[in-house]
Amino acid sequence: VFLLFFTTHEELQTLDVDDAFFSTPEDIAARALKPQGGVNFIRTFKKQEEDQAVNLPPNLHELVHNATYVQSPDSLVWRYFYNLKGSAQHPFPGGVFQWARYRTNGTGLNETEKIFSESLNKHENALTLATLRIFSNGLGQPHFHFNAHEMGYVISGCGQVVGVTLSGVTANFNIAIGDVIFFPVGTQHYIKSVCDEDLLLILAYSTGNQLETLRMKDYFHATADHILAQLFFKNQDEFKKFDQAAK
Repeated sequence: VFLLFFTTHEELQTLDVDDAFFSTPEDIAARALKPQGGVNFIRTFKKQEEDQAVNLPPNLHELVHNATYVQSPDSLVWRYFYNLKGSAQHPFPGGVFQWARYRTNGTGLNETEKIFSESLNKHENALTLATLRIFSNGLGQPHFHFNAHEMGYVISGCGQVVGVTLSGVTANFNIAIGDVIFFPVGTQHYIKSVCDEDLLLILAYSTGNQLETLRMKDYFHATADHILAQLFFKNQDEFKKFDQAAK
C-alpha cells in the first residue's frame, strides 16, 4: 500500500504506457517499435477494460517470467529514496516528529541523507514529508508555515484539529483513520490526540526548501511585554509569569 502526494492543485494529468500505445495509430506504432511481424503483431494487442496501472491481470504469473532489477548505486538511489521510518526522531512534549526534508545546514547528516536533502532542493515544486505522532491526550501546539501548504493523512488513532484560523475565520473538526486534512499556507492550526492510542499522521508540505514554521510560543515570547499589555489589557508585569524558556 502506497500513500501518494502530488505537487499540483489542478486536476492531475497522467499518461500511462498502455494509453499512449493504444492512442497511437497501428502503422505508426509498428514503424516506431519495429516488432517482428510488423503491423500485424501490433494488431494482436487488445486494450483492457480496466486500468492496468492499478488492476493487475489475474494470470500475471503466466505473463511475467523474470522481474528482477539490479540495485542502483547509492549515489543514484538516495536522490529519490529516504528511509523515513529509520530516520532520527525529533521529540516534543506532546509527541515525536520524523522528517524527510531539505536542510540548509547539513551538519549531522550522513552521506545518503545529504544526497536526498540536496536532491529535494534541486527540483522545482518538491515536497517535504514527515510523520507526526501525538501521544494519547497530547497536543501539537499552535503554529503556521510561511512557505508551504500542509496536507496530512491519518494512519492510526483519532484527534481534533482545533483553531484552524485564516483571514479571521476559525474552524474545528474531528479526524480519524483514513481522513485527509489540509492547511493552506499561513493558516494557524493545532492538533490534539483524543484516543487511548497515539495519533499518527503522514504529512506533506509543498516546499523543497527548508520549511519555515512559526509557533505560538515563539511569536508570543518575541513580542515585547508592553505591547502585550496593550493588546490584552493586562498589567505588563503579569507577562513575566510566562516561562520564557518553555519548549
